[in-house]
Amino acid sequence: MEKSRSIAGIVGPTLAVMVAAELKAWNPTLYDGQIAPLVYLSGMLFFVGGLSIVRVHHIWIAGWPVLITLLGWAGIILGLIRAFFPQAYLSGFENDLPALLVELVLLVLGVFLTFKAYWPARSQ
Repeated sequence: MEKSRSIAGIVGPTLAVMVAAELKAWNPTLYDGQIAPLVYLSGMLFFVGGLSIVRVHHIWIAGWPVLITLLGWAGIILGLIRAFFPQAYLSGFENDLPALLVELVLLVLGVFLTFKAYWPARSQ
């Protein structure tokens, strides 16, 4: 559980800040000048981050720590998609209602993981 809290202490705030900063309402022109090499680079960063999480945190039991493992795998998959298909990612980006809903879910997930990481643990 301590490993989960430690990783959540990094992933939670990072996810919350990253998603909040990318919201169309907050930063409407962020993706206007994207180029394929930048999408590729961000894909490699997602891949390395996801792989790092999965290597040290492969918990598949019911409970909140499984969210960290799932985020690791999501980072790997998103990284591979961005690395191998950067042009498709550029042409397919639209910030419509489904994208906004995904962003809001990720924002809530980031806040939840931050809460789990920094809230005092119950003594057992």
